[in-house]
Amino acid sequence: MTTTGQPVAVELESPPPPGPAQPPPRRRFGSIRLRGTLTAAVFLAPALITFLLFKFIPMGRAIQMSFHEVRPYLGDVWVGFDNYTRLLSEAEFLTAVWQTVILAVGQTAGSLIVGIVLALLLEGSARHLWIIRTAVFLPTVVALAVVAEVWRVLYYPGEAGVINSLIGWFGLGPSEFLNSSDTSLWSVMAVGVWRGAPYDMMIILAGLAGVDRTLYEASAVDGASIRQRLWHVTLPALRPVFAILITLAAIRGLRVFTEIFLLTNGGPNGSTEVIMTLIYKLGLERSELGIAAAGSVILLLATIALTLAVQIARRGRPSRKAKR
Repeated sequence: MTTTGQPVAVELESPPPPGPAQPPPRRRFGSIRLRGTLTAAVFLAPALITFLLFKFIPMGRAIQMSFHEVRPYLGDVWVGFDNYTRLLSEAEFLTAVWQTVILAVGQTAGSLIVGIVLALLLEGSARHLWIIRTAVFLPTVVALAVVAEVWRVLYYPGEAGVINSLIGWFGLGPSEFLNSSDTSLWSVMAVGVWRGAPYDMMIILAGLAGVDRTLYEASAVDGASIRQRLWHVTLPALRPVFAILITLAAIRGLRVFTEIFLLTNGGPNGSTEVIMTLIYKLGLERSELGIAAAGSVILLLATIALTLAVQIARRGRPSRKAKR
């Protein structure tokens, strides 16, 4: 409206004419994606080449050797599955498998139980706990050669030995420990538990940090005791952590070599012989490289089967819960 009271026609502006068509952005996004892929490939290339040269190519060569009678400088002879048949029919190999399983189960269970106890005792945010955790974790980072030498001193079979002196206070011993066929495997297992428990403790501590604290408060309000909170809250929350630890510890137990080699070298009388030490002796001491390669392939298949079994068990558990 104007001051004269007559309406004024308002002219609506027409929309601007459409401009030239913009190029599709796909090409630009595609170039960015290609650049990112190339960058990732460049950074991954050293690690992939290293794995290829020192892991996958030797693995393929071992599989090839397991089907041959390996004769250096004379040419290999194809024997099919004879190496596997001979190995699986030898009592020495079956004994080594059984002792490897016992050692793996014992070390896995022992390390897990001791690790849980240590984690529950050392959980918290107090500063002094970091010092204690560091001290407890030291056995994991110490070189195995040093660990073996220390335990050989501790396991001294005479009455003057450190552990024999300790158990002597309770009227026990002296024990032969590593020098007796009856106690050597258990003595090696104790060293494995002592070295593996701190590693499990650190993983469990990380898992405890992710447990919902309100569950503890709610269970305390409901009158749950400490044992009930531990059983119904803490342990179920740590189930994924246990699955990872059991997998890693079992694989570590199946592939144990250095501790056995340094402490007993499979003795006395083969009482601590495991698969890895037997493969070492077959290949490098008896020059039966084909049979040793067959043993390595069997151990590889056992490790893969164990890993797949744990993964399938982990994936099947949520589906069973959903059905309920």
